[in-house]
Amino acid sequence: MIVEFGENFPFYFTETTDMLWFLLGLIALILGAELLVRGASKLAMALGISPLVVGLTVVAFGTSSPELAVSVQSAWAGQVDIALGNVVGSNIFNVLFILGLSALITPLVVDRQLIRQEVPLMVGASLLLWALAANQSIGRLEGLLLVGLLAAYTIYVIRASRRQTAADRQEAAAPPVVAEKSWDSHWSIQVALILAGLTLLVLGSNWLVEAAVAFARALGVSELVIGLTLIAAGTSLPEVATSIMAALRGERDIAVGNVVGSNIFNILGVLGVSAAIAPTSLTVAPSLLAFDLPVMVAVALACLPIFFTGHLIARWEGGLFFAYYLIYTLYLILMARQHDALAQFGWIMGSFVLPLTFATLAILAGRHWWHRHG
Repeated sequence: MIVEFGENFPFYFTETTDMLWFLLGLIALILGAELLVRGASKLAMALGISPLVVGLTVVAFGTSSPELAVSVQSAWAGQVDIALGNVVGSNIFNVLFILGLSALITPLVVDRQLIRQEVPLMVGASLLLWALAANQSIGRLEGLLLVGLLAAYTIYVIRASRRQTAADRQEAAAPPVVAEKSWDSHWSIQVALILAGLTLLVLGSNWLVEAAVAFARALGVSELVIGLTLIAAGTSLPEVATSIMAALRGERDIAVGNVVGSNIFNILGVLGVSAAIAPTSLTVAPSLLAFDLPVMVAVALACLPIFFTGHLIARWEGGLFFAYYLIYTLYLILMARQHDALAQFGWIMGSFVLPLTFATLAILAGRHWWHRHG
């Protein structure tokens, strides 16, 4: 029996294969997120570290490992637009999409430490990246500076958490909390769960990114736009799965801390390592400097009034974040295609939507401060 295939068979075969890898990656992400959250939350209790700090360090750095792998590989191969676009796009995606979607599922309680320390640090790191990129180049020394700041921050936050936990127990005059015995109560099993979860997250994100890039390149989209959208969203899918799973499991500190910690790690760690090992300085595209970096800084700044008002990300605020990510993506698509509606769309956003949003957030923050101190 002879089977004849049409001339389009290779295309259909490739399309089917990409879809299969996409589905396998999605399954790996969901399972990996469940294992990572379970292992990290149990290990936090055993080590005397708060779930928030675990979310800011172990979970955040672990779920950002796909960004690290993609950006380092891209920087080494000379695909600078993908390396930089991945970091900037991931930070925008983390706040607008992940926090927005998580808050739509369940309102997220924001720990006071995030407002006092981590969110200002995220804003500061974003402003530092914008300043370093002002000359359209990020060199090796600047990369080493970012990595050094990340190391100092990580050591500080872990030591501070352990001191605070010990002080709280001493003040309460209570013995350390002993968790109920279960199959995952031993530290070795918890570490194994974290490693297995991270492995599945990295594999799943790689499969998803490869499939997404194949589809994008078939449509003739530039590397910068691919980095800002598909690769940024693909490498951030571990954060999506982890934060949503953590929110559903009631680990809201991990859900929020994962996003803020990932953004800090993306700038200081991912971009820092990429710039430190790249053969040449990372060249910053003019469009990235003029539009996407300011958007990243604005998104980080928007967290301050939203987190400050009631220490809660309400559903409507989550919806606002989510809507803005859709608007941002639509703008990138229009810009990539040089659509006729681009100018009108930008004028509407700059003249009405953005000013109204920031005015609303400022009024809400002012009212909250007045009721609290008035």
